[in-house]
Amino acid sequence: MSQAKSWIETSKVYFDRRVLAVLFLGFSSGLPLLLVFSTLSLWLKDEGISKTVIGIFALVRTPYTFKFLWAPLIDRLPFPFLAARLGRRRAWVVATQLALMAAILALATTTPSLTPGLTAVLAVVVAFCSASQDIVIDAYRIEILSEEQQGAGAAMVVNGYRVGMLMAGAGAISLADVLSWHAVYSIMAAMVVVGLVTILLSPEPQEPAGGMPDGDQAGGRWGWLQGAVVAPFSDFMRRDGWVFILLFIMLYKLGDAYLGVMANPFYVEMGFSKNEIAAVSKVFGLGATITGGLIGGVIVYRYGIRASLLIAGVLMAASNLVFAAQAMVGHSVPMLMVTIAAENLTGGMGTTAFVAYLSSLCHMAYTATQYALLSSFMAFARDVLSASSGWLADHVSWVTFFVVTTFAALPGLILLVWMMRRFPPEPDG
Repeated sequence: MSQAKSWIETSKVYFDRRVLAVLFLGFSSGLPLLLVFSTLSLWLKDEGISKTVIGIFALVRTPYTFKFLWAPLIDRLPFPFLAARLGRRRAWVVATQLALMAAILALATTTPSLTPGLTAVLAVVVAFCSASQDIVIDAYRIEILSEEQQGAGAAMVVNGYRVGMLMAGAGAISLADVLSWHAVYSIMAAMVVVGLVTILLSPEPQEPAGGMPDGDQAGGRWGWLQGAVVAPFSDFMRRDGWVFILLFIMLYKLGDAYLGVMANPFYVEMGFSKNEIAAVSKVFGLGATITGGLIGGVIVYRYGIRASLLIAGVLMAASNLVFAAQAMVGHSVPMLMVTIAAENLTGGMGTTAFVAYLSSLCHMAYTATQYALLSSFMAFARDVLSASSGWLADHVSWVTFFVVTTFAALPGLILLVWMMRRFPPEPDG
């Protein structure tokens, strides 16, 4: 009885107003990603764009890779005019969301088959605004919640992020069956209002009791630069094997990144309708991803972070072979469910282990900037290294393509095993 009561008391944290606000901010953060990723790939496919060019469009997401470059500015500088009225964090959230809404609307007006260059430029702008929003929402979430609320806040922001991705994935694809892509992207832009209303109804986090860190208060411009930019990176570079850590972060999900860029074009060539893609790949896939994430949490708890990375990494690589089987079978919804279940379950496990790993690398004094740095390296593989995926898909069969993506995961796994032996593992807590 006492355990049941304790569980009920603990669950009340999810109904705290600030924790609920994090859920909706997570939605706003997750919404733009697929609009410049798989949903954009499907739009380009509908416009008759070649797979090679679709693959090159992966480069429009490079702002996610380099967001650590301007993260210190967002972290420390007040936004002109708005900061005086809303506070430092809320002003940046509002500014990035308004810019994001305008950028998506502008992207909606383009026609990729006629002006691919303009489409690409505006997609870059969307990605830049989205990456900037991620920086400030991560900082806002950490600062607005108490220490005991951080776990619930993390769960809520991830769930909100996934719902946002579902809306921009399954929702957008379903709408594209009855509306033009221009109308679909306009609707997606309007949905940014969810996060905008949320932040306007939410409080500004309190400034740290001691004010801004040393370097902001003394030493002039060099002191500010030292505290905001130099210190977070110099702290990370004191770690043993930090170069190998960054290389591993880039390589770990490379096979998954290659697959992700070409997934929707693959479904279309297999004869699946947009509704079938939305229902199985997005809706059913979301449930599989959440389940995989829960399983990943258990594995991390039981075996530790590094062993979990290895287990999940091997399973993620193996799941790419299920796509090869799908290519041999062709159009089959039951087989597609098996394929998506395998890919999303293992992907959910890998994401949980990977986020736990990235979080464990951050010093508490520099969490926002260091996490931006680490997640940028993660995005590098997804956005830059995977840009050649379309060229590969154009020159080999789908079966061969997915076999190659399986082998693309091996360098990261080999490096992980070497790091586990070369550098003594830190306690996982």
